[in-house]
Amino acid sequence: MIQTWRVTPTGAFKLELDVSSLDEVTQRLPDGYYSTFRTFEGGRRVLGLTSHVQRLYQPVSSPEVGEAILRQRLSTLLEPYRSDEARVRLVMTKQGTIFIALEPLKRLSQDVYEKGVRVETTELQREHPRLKSTSFIARSNSERKHIAKEGIFEALLVKDGAILEGMTSNFFYVIRAEGDEGRSSASSVRRQTPPSAQRAAVLGTAQDGILLGITRQTVLDLARDMGLNVKSQPWKRDQIKDLSEAFITSSSRGVVPVIQIDGGTIGQGSPGVLTKEISAAYEAHVLKVAERI
Repeated sequence: MIQTWRVTPTGAFKLELDVSSLDEVTQRLPDGYYSTFRTFEGGRRVLGLTSHVQRLYQPVSSPEVGEAILRQRLSTLLEPYRSDEARVRLVMTKQGTIFIALEPLKRLSQDVYEKGVRVETTELQREHPRLKSTSFIARSNSERKHIAKEGIFEALLVKDGAILEGMTSNFFYVIRAEGDEGRSSASSVRRQTPPSAQRAAVLGTAQDGILLGITRQTVLDLARDMGLNVKSQPWKRDQIKDLSEAFITSSSRGVVPVIQIDGGTIGQGSPGVLTKEISAAYEAHVLKVAERI
């Protein structure tokens, strides 16, 4: 069940909305900006909460309540989720009104992480890539319905032939030189990679024309700690066959391996060694650094 509240200086007032998804909630509200994430530690902590909140406040000149009050209201509303976790959407209208929508966290099947997912590309574009605008949800509605019908996990936004990001995620790719066997297991997480492997494997992701996701930045920080060669450049759609691995990231889902793009198989058609290693590093790291609300 999804519950939605309007946040004011004096309290949080519940809205009676008959909806089945957070996207439906957002489309019922006035135009503005949003951020979506999951909680940890029984609804008490969030990865990058400060960044999620600032994403809402930066484009709006006169918010009705300050960040401290928003966090207080959020903490109170999350109390019923102490025995599990929640998925949260914060919405700030262009006039400064704030809404909080909550639903029980629906964890992805472990098969998703162990077997990977299929994605497709689309020419759909964000009007303002650095802003998470609610208007994009309405504009992308037909694409969302299409991938749901086809059993496709995500759609990747392409501009001038370059894969930029997902509709609800950031996109990463891995390329390797011939002869590089990669590292053997996740046991080397947070350990410096030998120089030869650093030169052989490249982790890439777009930097310009995208939404700079909180999970994306966490993955980049971890990758550099692991000694990986990181490249801030999008990958060309017509060169998908040359990729060794690919994955997408989001605050609600973490690191999700991609094994197929537009019907083309990535690598061996299963999650790659480096993707698994980064995913393990992320899972171990996120509980240590998630902020208390």
